Amino acid sequence: MSENTATAGEARAPRVVLVGLASCFGCQINITNIERHLLAVLGQIELGYWQLTTSEPMPETFDVAVIEGAVTTAEAAETVRALRQRAACVIAIGSCAATGGIPGMAAGALASHAEAVYGEGLPAACGVLRAPAPVSSVIDVDFTVNCCPVDPFEFVRVLDAALYGSNRLDATATLCGQCAQGEGGCLYKRGQMCLGLVTRAGCGAKCPGLGRACNGCAGLSPDANVDAARAFAASRGFAPERFDEALEMFNAVALAPAGEE
Repeated sequence: MSENTATAGEARAPRVVLVGLASCFGCQINITNIERHLLAVLGQIELGYWQLTTSEPMPETFDVAVIEGAVTTAEAAETVRALRQRAACVIAIGSCAATGGIPGMAAGALASHAEAVYGEGLPAACGVLRAPAPVSSVIDVDFTVNCCPVDPFEFVRVLDAALYGSNRLDATATLCGQCAQGEGGCLYKRGQMCLGLVTRAGCGAKCPGLGRACNGCAGLSPDANVDAARAFAASRGFAPERFDEALEMFNAVALAPAGEE
């Protein structure tokens, strides 16, 4: 970041902008939940733009662009392309930005979904709709903070890596391996269907640790075997259709047939 954080020979704090697309803005709100540490984090950066805190326009130059939300319109796609051109680093935060999230559930039949909501007259304010998709489907993303909502301390860790570098590798294993290290035991043994079989590890298995089944918000693990997981769930009495429906909540885009977004 050093080449982008100096002006006229004087070092300055990295300038960061936070942009929200199609989402509930819950991830951005969750970042503010680290009240005791938020000022220390902000003291490391120059917060150039944040939709939740200011109506001022985005600055022309910045170093890091943090994006929450799925790309659901042509305008949003142009926005992320412009951010990519202007930022040295792009961070996608939350399931909507990372996997398409909840908006991604509409990706398979966008026209019919829009018609069901608006009828034949789509409001002009909606812009030109496109199949909801993660930010990485439009531009290259340097870092991703998974889950819905994001863990604020994980966001801080990733922001630190973006600003100062890190040799930490991204988690690729499934959540089951991480969950098995806990003391709660497998939720399938308690009659709950859990998506930890195919979900990317790294969240600390918070939901299973509280006795709540994983809903897949961290996205599919690169090591996931969806067919085998579906078969295992069926062997425990859960219909394959129910497993697929649960998985599509956060992973519809990833599960879409080739050629679809």
